Amino acid sequence: MAPTITGIELTEFAYELEDVGTDDLGFNLVYEPGHTLETSQLAIRVHTDLDVTGEYVLATSTAPDQVRKYAKYLVGRDPFERERHWSEIKRALRKYDRMGIGPLDIALWDIAGKHYDAPIHELLGTYRTELPTYASTYHADDNGGLDSPEAFADFAEECLGMGYPGFKIHGWGGSDEARDIDREVETVTAVGERVGSEMDLMYDPACEYETFADALAVGRTCDEAGFFWYEDPYRDGGISQHSHGKLRELLDTPLLLTEHVRGLEPYTDFLANGATDFARADPEYDGGITGAMKRTRVAEGLGLDVEFHAPGPAQRHCIAATRNANYYELALVHPDCANTQPPVYEGEYSDQLDAISSNGTVPVPDGPGLGVEYDWEYIEANEVVSHGYGEV
Repeated sequence: MAPTITGIELTEFAYELEDVGTDDLGFNLVYEPGHTLETSQLAIRVHTDLDVTGEYVLATSTAPDQVRKYAKYLVGRDPFERERHWSEIKRALRKYDRMGIGPLDIALWDIAGKHYDAPIHELLGTYRTELPTYASTYHADDNGGLDSPEAFADFAEECLGMGYPGFKIHGWGGSDEARDIDREVETVTAVGERVGSEMDLMYDPACEYETFADALAVGRTCDEAGFFWYEDPYRDGGISQHSHGKLRELLDTPLLLTEHVRGLEPYTDFLANGATDFARADPEYDGGITGAMKRTRVAEGLGLDVEFHAPGPAQRHCIAATRNANYYELALVHPDCANTQPPVYEGEYSDQLDAISSNGTVPVPDGPGLGVEYDWEYIEANEVVSHGYGEV
C-alpha cells in the first residue's frame, strides 16, 4: 500500500561560518580571518501515515515561498507520484524560476528509498558507487588566503597531494578594482604551470567578467594552459545561447554552461543549439532528483556530458546513476577555512576538504533513501522560524 503525506515541517535554522566573510560588494563568500559569518538554511521533514519520513537539509537554494506553496499542495497526496507532482507544481510556478521544486522532490525520493529499503541510486539505476571528485575553491580574496596566482597554485598542489584529480578556480569578484583581468590570466597560467600536467583544471568566473573581450582573454589563456573546462564567464548570467556559441567558435577550451538556465525546455534548447560543450544539473536548482535526471538524459541523448553542481547526498546519488558525468564537485574549499555546508550530518558523511579518499573519490551513501542521518537536535536548537502543514 502506498503511503499518504500527512504533514510537512519546514525549519529554518542558523549556523556560523568561522573566518568567512563576503567581498566588498557583499555577494561572494571569501576567506576573512577572524570574522564569523552568520547564515541560515532550510531543513525539511515530510511525514507519512506509514511512519516513513522523508528528510532533506538544503545546501544552496531556498526559494522559501515556492517551497511552502509546494508543501501545501503535497499534504494528503501519494509521495510516490513524483512525476505528477513535478508536472503540476511546475505549471503552478510557471511565472517563477521554480527552484522551490527541488528540495521537496528530494525528500519524496528519500521516502521512496526508505519505503523500499534501498538507496536512491538503486531506484534510479546504479552505474557506480565511487565518484571522482574535484576541489572547487572559494572565491579569491585579498585577505591573505587565496589572494594571488601563487596562492592558488600552492593550494592546487596541496589538493593534488591529497589525491584530487581535478581543481576548479573561482576568481576575484567585488569592486571594479578587484576584477583585474590580468590577475585572472596570471592565475590560470600559474596553476597550469604548477599542476596542469597532473590534474584536470577548471575556471569559473561565476559571471563576473564585464565584457566579451575579458571572457575571451581568460579563455585563450585557458587554451594555452590546457584547461578541462571554462564556466560561466561573463555578465549575461550564463544564459545567452548566441554569445556563448560565438565564444565556442573562438576558443579550444570546452565551455560549461546552464547552471543558471532554469527549466528543462530552455536547457534543452541551449544544448541543442550548440551553445555549450558540457551541461550542468543540480537537484536543488533543477526540480529535484526528478528534474536533474531529466536534464541528464537530455544531455546523454545529445552525446554530451553533464556535470552536477555543488556537493551533497542528492548529487551523489544522481551521479551514481549517470554514465555521462565526469566529476563530483566538492565545494567550497579553502586551505584556511571550512566548507560552507551546515554542520548537520551525523555519522561519517562529509563534504569537507578531507572527505576525499586517496584514490580521488568520494563514496555514494548506501543506506535507504539519501543514506544520511541528520542532527535534528542541532537543527531544532538553532531554529529561526518553522512552518508546518497538515499534521506535524
